[in-house]
This record gives sequence, structure tokens and C-alpha cells, in this order.
Amino acid sequence: MRLAFRVIAWVIMRDHVHLILLPDAGQIGPILRGIKQGFGQRMIHRWRECGAQVLTQMTDPQGTTRFWQRGGGYDRNVRDLGELREKIRYIHTNPVRRGLAERETDWAWSSARDYQGTPGPIKVWKEWS
Repeated sequence: MRLAFRVIAWVIMRDHVHLILLPDAGQIGPILRGIKQGFGQRMIHRWRECGAQVLTQMTDPQGTTRFWQRGGGYDRNVRDLGELREKIRYIHTNPVRRGLAERETDWAWSSARDYQGTPGPIKVWKEWS
């Protein structure tokens, strides 16, 4: 199944991910499941190849390895442009608040550079503004 959506903002942190997206049609549930399942499976596979120690923290007593926390995360709808701008700022400043970067654009795993005019690895849709 092909999932159609536009990415508005994103950041990948060491222990979590923030993503703002706009579905082209339909419901958001299948899109989130598709993104989370595929990404999580690839990360676990890659970490197994590397022998990453983080896998021990992600494996439950039954031997199941989970990339994502149980539950739905902290997903929510953005209601207006003011809230959208606020959430984009929050996402882009997350690495700075965590002490991982001095400026938003210093963190390579974020759409902050896109908003400063330098395209990144994930195409960002900015026509909403």
C-alpha cells in the first residue's frame, strides 16, 4: 500500500522522533503505522548487524525487541497556523534544549536547515505558510 502524505517538519533525536505531516487523503493511522513499523524494523535490523548494545534495553523478558514504546506515543492534531508554527519551533529547538547542538541548524537530523534554505535528506513541504 502506498502512503501519501507531505512532511512539514521533523527531527530525529537519540531517543525519540518528532514528525509533523499532512495526509494527502484518508486517515493518519495507516500512515503512522507504515512509518513506524518500517523504520523500527530497519533500525532493529541495522543494530543487530552492528551488535549495538542498545538492543538489550529494547528487548523485553519474552525476547521481543521493540523500537517504539508501547502505546500510541504523543500523536495529536494541529488545529491552526499559530499552533503549527509553535510545533515546528519546538521540533527544531529540541536538539538545542537537549544540549546536542548550539543552534537549530547545527543538528543534521532535522528539517531546521530546510527552513533556512538548505535542502536536507527528507523533502519538506513548506507551502503551508
